[in-house]
Amino acid sequence: MNPTATPRARRAHDWVVGASRRGGTSPIRLLCLPYAGGGSSAYAGWQDVLGPGVDVCPVELPGRQTRWRDSAYTRVRPLVEALASALAGELAVPYALFGHSMGALVAFELARELRRRGAGLPRALFVAGGLAPQLRREAPDIHDQPDRLVVERLRRLGGLDEEIVAEPELLELLLPTIRADFSICETYEYRPEPPLPCPVVAFAGDEDDEVPPERVAPWREHTSAAFSLHVLPGGHFFPRTARAALLDTVAATLTAVTPR
Repeated sequence: MNPTATPRARRAHDWVVGASRRGGTSPIRLLCLPYAGGGSSAYAGWQDVLGPGVDVCPVELPGRQTRWRDSAYTRVRPLVEALASALAGELAVPYALFGHSMGALVAFELARELRRRGAGLPRALFVAGGLAPQLRREAPDIHDQPDRLVVERLRRLGGLDEEIVAEPELLELLLPTIRADFSICETYEYRPEPPLPCPVVAFAGDEDDEVPPERVAPWREHTSAAFSLHVLPGGHFFPRTARAALLDTVAATLTAVTPR
């Protein structure tokens, strides 16, 4: 895979699920970035919980679900540059960013890319189960390892359904994208920039061995506004198991930052 390759789909409705239905009726949008190997379906049901006051906008990255024919990116910078370009016409209304695991890193770098372009900044940045970007990764690189090790790592994290593992042909289709996503995280090089002026709301799982709360807490360095850390029950995929508590916090924060 070419780390600088540009997927065919470049318009907002190719990247954002449901973009074509948008009529600007919700006071704020929540753009949601997935974990490694995940897709827009990770945020299924969020709209029903958050209600009409929030327009939940899952981002579909290349290489998965509705975009499985597009080559997945293997580096974060070209990914966020393409995403920022695609979203150029979508950010005239208030919005916030949410990312889980790899998605937290992508959301953070997207916010910084948008700032460099002089675009509107998010009202809030939500990061869940994401290693603070200035910290060194402790886990060994996996993106260039044998298939069995890649699968074992994702299963240990809880991000791979056993139904997929039981279907070798389906797993074979998914592995290139999973590897590409791991490469995004493992090749990332942090570059210092001024803190973001929006609040950063961080979440961590109290049983997350991959990214424990103390490795999430340093996100506080990336905002000149408010910072909060919420430790929820569960492992690395606590956004699934503690969804109600997480979305309560998301809803309260969005209410506070939505213009009236």
